[in-house]
Amino acid sequence: MASDEVSPPSARIRVVGAWAGVLEVELGAWTVPMLRAEVARRAGGVEPDRVNLISGGRVLRDDPPASLQQAGLKSNAKVLSSLTCPDRAKAIASQAAAAAAEEEHASRLTRLWDAAKALSQRHTDGSFPEEDFNVDLEDQSGQKVMFGSVDDIKALKMALMLHQNAKTFIKRDMHKDALDVLMMAEEAFSLCDPKLIERVDNVPMLQLDIVWCYFVLRDVSCLELAGARLAKARSGFERSHGKDSERFRLLQAGRHADLAIYVRLELLEGVVAYHNGRTEKARESLNSAQAKYMQLQVPDEAISILMGMGYGARAAKRALKMTGYDIQSSVDLLCEEREKKIRRIQEDQEMQEEILEQRKYGKTPMKKAVDMKKLKFLVTIGFEKKLAAEALRINENDADKALDLLTDPEKNCILQNKILSRAMRSSRGSGAGSSSSGAAAATAASEVNNPQAPGNTSTNAPDGSSMEGSNVLSVMNEDAVNNGEAANNDEEDMDVGAAEGDEEEANPPPARDEVMENELANELTGDVLDDYDIDVSNEGQAIAEYLSLLESAVKS
Repeated sequence: MASDEVSPPSARIRVVGAWAGVLEVELGAWTVPMLRAEVARRAGGVEPDRVNLISGGRVLRDDPPASLQQAGLKSNAKVLSSLTCPDRAKAIASQAAAAAAEEEHASRLTRLWDAAKALSQRHTDGSFPEEDFNVDLEDQSGQKVMFGSVDDIKALKMALMLHQNAKTFIKRDMHKDALDVLMMAEEAFSLCDPKLIERVDNVPMLQLDIVWCYFVLRDVSCLELAGARLAKARSGFERSHGKDSERFRLLQAGRHADLAIYVRLELLEGVVAYHNGRTEKARESLNSAQAKYMQLQVPDEAISILMGMGYGARAAKRALKMTGYDIQSSVDLLCEEREKKIRRIQEDQEMQEEILEQRKYGKTPMKKAVDMKKLKFLVTIGFEKKLAAEALRINENDADKALDLLTDPEKNCILQNKILSRAMRSSRGSGAGSSSSGAAAATAASEVNNPQAPGNTSTNAPDGSSMEGSNVLSVMNEDAVNNGEAANNDEEDMDVGAAEGDEEEANPPPARDEVMENELANELTGDVLDDYDIDVSNEGQAIAEYLSLLESAVKS
């Protein structure tokens, strides 16, 4: 006959203090942590770490783990329980960490602003090239753009660099960080002449990106602001792209490159209308956004055809989206983009050579680089290149003064003797041991509208511009003679620029933030259609969600 299992005997423990009552426990099975957790639960669900237990004048500890019996508790034992205050140290540490993170974030934003400002300043006022890249404004055809005042160009470069940095955060789903940088970019745009920036679509694009961040962050408090910003974006796009994007289509050879932009715009307009109780407007905007969204769903068969021709999946999909799935138009677009890339690489190489040549000629008394355009002009009218470069350098790039110097036989002779003696000193110095220095150069171009762009017959017709950049790095060496010449150039200018030198010592220029400057430069994509190549998967889900909400409202 099988014997019945005997349950372990239970014992009663009387608990007083933070919680008072009797617990039935198994002394050999229960541990101190189990007792602490039970008392914490009965004391109102507090954290077990806040519960102290004392029995027989001894504090019951969790370490080492022990049963209640091993801890010396017996049946009818009395246990005193007390609660400690919340861990102030943890709370203080948490607050300190949050404050430190906020301070670091604010510091980064300040560094970002200063770096963008410094880059735009140096790459606009002809400063001596200190870095390995160049920042220019270009239109979508790759032509250099120079319009507005020098201050306008500086502000525009700064705004475009900050906007590109924010778009990088958006792609990483860091929308709060992106929003802070977008606000800084908006401030930089505000420094430009309003009549100048109304010709480009970068500003309405910025407004759209700001509202998209509001939406992703579910910031309902910005609903009113969102409506105003979307209205600015809509009018800005109509002004730059033309009504129903007619002008943009003309400049893009009939392509629908901007379709994804309008999917996002109309989705956000529908969301704002829905939350403001304007259901008909919401339904109209959302239905329009959905129709455009469906046009962006590329058939797999079309992608396979282009991939079979040797194109990558991402490039093929983008080309098909922008051409309405037309295979031949997509191939034409891909070929155009390839040609532009090859041309940019060639231009970058030429820019590298130009930067290296500028370094060879040294700094002007005001620490500027020799103006290569003025140098080319002087060379074309018959002057020797090194002689003309030196004349420009010592005359602060004043072409008229340089020409007067070069055409004066006596001054020309003195200048030639200077160059000759400098070369001799450099060759003697290099005999002790030569050294070489490497310089890498890359161009980083930002796109803006060029009213003179090919195919654009309207002075106000923008081309759907965006920030563009390329990073074609090529390390090249300069010999010791060139380095020596540049150094001697600066030495011989001591008498010319003594006053400037004294002022520079009293007010030394701020140190470069190379890390932040390189981050800004490296984020420039070099892709003119990058702003329009938006993955609208999230937009598609949001459109379906809000259309469902509208249908539910009708049924109820």
